[in-house]
Amino acid sequence: MSDLQIRNLRPEEIALVIDWAAAEGWNPGLADAACFALPDPQGFFVGEIDGAPVATVSCVNYDDRFAFLGFYIVRAGSRGKGHGLRIWNAAIAHAGARVIGLDGVVAQQDNYKKSGFRLAYANIRYGGIVAAPPKPPAEIVALDKIPFATVEADDATVFPAARGAFLRAWINTSGHVGRALLRDGRLAAWGVIRPCRTGRKIGPLVADDRAAAMAVVQALLAHADGSEVFLDVPAINAEAIALAGELGLKPVFETARMYTGPVPPPRIDRVFGVTSFELG
Repeated sequence: MSDLQIRNLRPEEIALVIDWAAAEGWNPGLADAACFALPDPQGFFVGEIDGAPVATVSCVNYDDRFAFLGFYIVRAGSRGKGHGLRIWNAAIAHAGARVIGLDGVVAQQDNYKKSGFRLAYANIRYGGIVAAPPKPPAEIVALDKIPFATVEADDATVFPAARGAFLRAWINTSGHVGRALLRDGRLAAWGVIRPCRTGRKIGPLVADDRAAAMAVVQALLAHADGSEVFLDVPAINAEAIALAGELGLKPVFETARMYTGPVPPPRIDRVFGVTSFELG
């Protein structure tokens, strides 16, 4: 058997992992590839045999302390041959001494533990069709009208590392719609909805409380075009779970958020929607 050759995917090749993720039923966003390439262009890997891709993984280094792993896929027919372990080890090596996070398939938790990952909490994807309200609250504004430094500072309360370039692209990419809620002139909630292979996903959704989160969701639903909507929710945020229920969304599947070490404690009580299972 020919040996597995592992190399970095070039930014323009990241669409490969997006397509593979879609084939696995992970329902990526239509414009995810360009955004995902920004934090760490060297963080995407492919394993090839005779020039044909058989395995992928990403390990995006956000800063010198934190990385996030995703897109760990071995093609059917190439599994059980050690290819997954080799490309996994390449991704872990890329992270160096950084703490690594991931959203893994629940059934694979024991395998991830062997690499030093420990369960932090579960994330649950909710989905369904939600009717858009006739009119969003008056306090809602377009997210790009909020000073970016304000949004970036608020994001720092819920994510373990700075991700300014990624966040700016996520907000401004064509097809993505961002909305924010102001209370007494202060940013109280914000979120983004984007088109996916199936329906649309809301994420991130960051808010001071459930009422603020709901106000932003109602504004974002006006851009769902009546399609199915998905929201990825930390299971330990009871208010976020209640929000999903209030919207009439139903659980679709669950992931295990795991880390290899301590991270700056994020305000999970403010996370009503995860940005992405692939990049955190």
